[in-house]
Amino acid sequence: MTLERFEEQDFFACCGSTRFAKEMASAYPFTSLDDAISAARNIWFNKVDVNGWLEAFSAHPAIGQSPSSAHASHASAQWSKGEQSTALATSTASTLQELSDGNAQYRQKFGFVFLICASGRSTAEILAELKKRFQNRPIVEFEIAAQEQMKITELRLGKLFSTKSIAASTGNQYPTVSATKVEEDRVAVIGGHLKAAPNSSSDNVSQIPTRTRPPITTHILDVSRGCPAAGVEVRLEMWKGSQPRPMFDKIDIGGWIFLASSSTDADGRSGQLMSIVDDVNPGIYRISFNTGTTSPL
Repeated sequence: MTLERFEEQDFFACCGSTRFAKEMASAYPFTSLDDAISAARNIWFNKVDVNGWLEAFSAHPAIGQSPSSAHASHASAQWSKGEQSTALATSTASTLQELSDGNAQYRQKFGFVFLICASGRSTAEILAELKKRFQNRPIVEFEIAAQEQMKITELRLGKLFSTKSIAASTGNQYPTVSATKVEEDRVAVIGGHLKAAPNSSSDNVSQIPTRTRPPITTHILDVSRGCPAAGVEVRLEMWKGSQPRPMFDKIDIGGWIFLASSSTDADGRSGQLMSIVDDVNPGIYRISFNTGTTSPL
């Protein structure tokens, strides 16, 4: 059986993060497409930093626009055109203008392109999602964009494996998976941190990436500059008051118990607020961010 080797640039076409492409090339070879997707999720959510996420976002053209000349000859440019084909086929001059205006307003607010897995979506659907997500807080929208990037990456990995694998007489080593199947087989942004259920089979457990971060952690992004926020004090507390949960319209002095604190590093990560464990005690936790010298937020 002969397979054309996947190179770093192949993985960069799937996700425009240099760190992601290097890590995927280093993890190669994969036993199957599912194995590659599992590795991609772990790398994207556990190893690629905020700057890498922003780099990947910037590789995408705005919905309704052609890829930039820098990516015109790249496989990602062709894939991008295909992923937007339904949106373009269902668009009109007015909806394209509305989409263009919405993209500009979104970039001005959040500092990066509006990112959505557009495959199979009409212009109306994309516009509705754009208007809905525009109301989000920046940190919430940043994580949603990272999740959408992972959906796109999975879709493109499926295309990469189906087009690059060369079948021998015994068949393909890498199964061809439809775009719909790949799109459905996705996880949320926290997926890489979840452990298998107690009754999961050993095969499923082996596919869960080893935890590399504590179960409670955070990134802080300075959206005014479009870069990670370093040196911000972070405080983790747990609710231990007499009531089942805090009442936010009342003073809850003594109800919160201090657990740990740290300061964000150059990547905007909060540091190790907890030990790296699979389980945390059920309860209500609070993270506070000291964004100024006198008043914590």
